[in-house]
Amino acid sequence: MTLQQVKQRFGIIGNAQELNRAIDVAIQVAQTDLSVLIAGESGTGKEFFPQIIHQNSARKHNSYVAVNCGAIPEGTIDSELFGHVKGAFTGAHSDRKGYFQEADGGTIFLDEVGELPLSTQVRLLRVLESGEFMPVGSSKVIKIDVRVVAATNVNMTTAIEKGNFREDLYYRLNTVPIMVPRLRQRGDDVSLLFRKFAADFSEKYRMPPVRLTPDAQEVLKQYRFPGNIRQLKNITEQISVIEQEREIDAQKLLKYIPETHGEHLPALYDQDKSIDEKTFKSEREILYQVLFDMKKDMNELRGMVNNLMEDSPVERDVVMKHPSSMVQPASSVAQQEDYVSQNIIRQQEMQSRSFIRKDQHIEEVYEEESLSLVDKEIELIKKALEKHKGRRRNAANDLGISERTLYRKIKEYNIE
Repeated sequence: MTLQQVKQRFGIIGNAQELNRAIDVAIQVAQTDLSVLIAGESGTGKEFFPQIIHQNSARKHNSYVAVNCGAIPEGTIDSELFGHVKGAFTGAHSDRKGYFQEADGGTIFLDEVGELPLSTQVRLLRVLESGEFMPVGSSKVIKIDVRVVAATNVNMTTAIEKGNFREDLYYRLNTVPIMVPRLRQRGDDVSLLFRKFAADFSEKYRMPPVRLTPDAQEVLKQYRFPGNIRQLKNITEQISVIEQEREIDAQKLLKYIPETHGEHLPALYDQDKSIDEKTFKSEREILYQVLFDMKKDMNELRGMVNNLMEDSPVERDVVMKHPSSMVQPASSVAQQEDYVSQNIIRQQEMQSRSFIRKDQHIEEVYEEESLSLVDKEIELIKKALEKHKGRRRNAANDLGISERTLYRKIKEYNIE
């Protein structure tokens, strides 16, 4: 079939270069058995392309099976696609063929393939690699000959990065990619589609077709159409049914177009959203960032305290020479604030790790601390002896060991 013949047969309206390119690729790849992945936003008409491929292939006289993967529950999708044997699960009263067996010798269209569970993706990968699969609950391998065409409206690269889709399966499906353009990319095709839908609804509801004025056509052309062709069809039907006047100007048309303020303006930077969506490579980096922010806050607080002390040299001398005096009721609010601030800083510095930013990387600096059990044991014995002023019996009781054991350890560790 030629490009125009395909458009006439499948009712495709439009002359946009991106649309013609997508149809031409579908016609060319139809003569092979290569897997095809059709990508595009929801409502762009992706469902026509697997039919174009099937009808222009040597499989056109065999089965064509379309499956909406997103509409099948996760618990039953393996059974729906690959079938099951009797007794495989509760309610499996007999053997059942899956969609792949039904499409044997023909073409199967997997719509919304990005919604497949990971376990099902493994089964599908085997079908694409070897043409074999096992029904649910069976150990018998079934061989089939099926052409697989898949479609998705999600960003597959992002899905792979998040671990929601297998990378090896993506490359198996994406042997030949077809990108269906958005409606807002198709220029004058919007007006052609509106006239087509207006004529269809005129015949359906037995009324004259609606027409757009030039200014209304321009409004329609500039609109983003997040719902693509499906949204345009709904708008055309609403106008055809509700409006009494058959000529629609821009003012009337705007009543049926949802407001999308700033649709032609640059995207605004949402700082809060960017923080919420910020991702880190590991929990370690999150900890580093939190502690670095804490260190930054401590430095700012220290600077404020130093400024206060510089403004009041008398109070600074009091703090430096007699820090214990600050426990007593302060003579002024400023002295209390200095005392609290200094103690907070001192405690945080003792408890937190210090971090150094170098070449835009955060390097962690650890204080060396002995982790030897012998060192810890010696330290505890010394503390117990010091606490009980050298009385070994009392020290042994405090440590939970016998006096004889304590004597042996003192001699062993040469503790004075």
